[in-house]
Amino acid sequence: MPDIDQHHLTPLNIRADFPPISTEQWEALIQADLKGADYEKRLVWKTEEGIAVRPYYRAADVSPIDTAPGEFPFVRGKAGSWEIVEEGYKPANAVDASRFHESGATAVQELACAIAEGVDRLAASTDTAAEAASLTFVFSIGSNYFFEIAKLRAARMMWAQAVSAFLPEAGETARMRIHARTALANKSIYDPYTNLLRVTTEALAAAIGGCDSMEVVPARFSARMARNVQLILKEEAHLYAVSDPAGGAYYVETLTDTLARDGWALFQQIEAQGGFSKAQEWIEAQVAEARAAKEKAIATRRKTMVGVNNYPDTKETALDAAEALSTPWRQAQAIEGVRLRTERHAKAAGKTPRVQLLRRGDLKMKMARAAFCMNFFGCGGFDIVESEKLDAQADLIVLCSSDGEYGEFARDIASQTTVPIVVAGNPKEQIEELKAIGVAGFVHVLSNQVETLGQWQDRLGVSN
Repeated sequence: MPDIDQHHLTPLNIRADFPPISTEQWEALIQADLKGADYEKRLVWKTEEGIAVRPYYRAADVSPIDTAPGEFPFVRGKAGSWEIVEEGYKPANAVDASRFHESGATAVQELACAIAEGVDRLAASTDTAAEAASLTFVFSIGSNYFFEIAKLRAARMMWAQAVSAFLPEAGETARMRIHARTALANKSIYDPYTNLLRVTTEALAAAIGGCDSMEVVPARFSARMARNVQLILKEEAHLYAVSDPAGGAYYVETLTDTLARDGWALFQQIEAQGGFSKAQEWIEAQVAEARAAKEKAIATRRKTMVGVNNYPDTKETALDAAEALSTPWRQAQAIEGVRLRTERHAKAAGKTPRVQLLRRGDLKMKMARAAFCMNFFGCGGFDIVESEKLDAQADLIVLCSSDGEYGEFARDIASQTTVPIVVAGNPKEQIEELKAIGVAGFVHVLSNQVETLGQWQDRLGVSN
């Protein structure tokens, strides 16, 4: 090993090695990479809350936080260990905002409803300070990681502002006490170990967001594993030792501010209708709209649930676990219902309907479309086979090729079988021609998976 003279080592100069880059320079590079593509469509994410998430954030995008962790308005959580609680824990005098999340509400709706219900409690109390000090807010934590961190930070800030309207010198009394529980709305009876991955990110978000107590809800995995998730975050990751770990992250700070502002605006709408208790019908309608949007996003696969509406384990069955997650609503229920229907039929009939992915022609297109259909039909519980020769045992044949080759391909196969034929893709200019040849349907990225699979179950005689 060479002898290194430490006195002659060149010191690091981060500022010189990484000179400042202006936003204009960043934007110029992005435009060059886009090569004329639409910036908003390619790089800006429009969330279910209606928030436009930019591809990056800089210091100029956020207002500096001039309060220390644990100080009013408590947006910055203070260091300290959260309490691990077991499944079914119910804090005394709780504002249960989790019921909105579990019904399909957006993060903005959760915040607005939580604050509105809390304000109702304060307004009805004869001892406002005691009531504020005794309340615990229960939030479900979903898998939208950074939003969930920001949600808890925004909730504390909003509640501090609400309490200070009643008690201008509230101090610590205005600090929101938060019990976080991992959500069930985004869990599935299928692929339970993906549920375990989901709750891990959720628990991490809850800890970083600054909860006071936490419950990891088992979702087809054991209570021991649920508890161990928290123990790892505490004893190995030492998250309890850091004050406001997300503080100063431009993205999280921007999300916190946006959620708080939008949540406060919605809270004011609730107040304008007479407060939380009088606005129930209006709130339910708002949440129902958000829930329908989530269901559509899953059914059309604009939102992916691994193992549920995409990337399924085609050999997995869950008929014996159909009632394992007994909740009023989960976003996976519709597609789970399709797959369970196939499983029930297979159990009764002794045979699972077979879907053949018949490949031909252009290598890239046939393989890509076969992979798409493997996922699409696999989520329906069908027996999927891939080959380049016609399978006499197939109940449904899906042609996987390029648009230009489908006419000849469809004529050839239609002359050899009476089994229904589907085309993988959406060759708009050939659809009428292909239908005339005998093609019975098309599957593509715009297809509603729940509706399409249900229609083919009907067509193939899959019993309900």
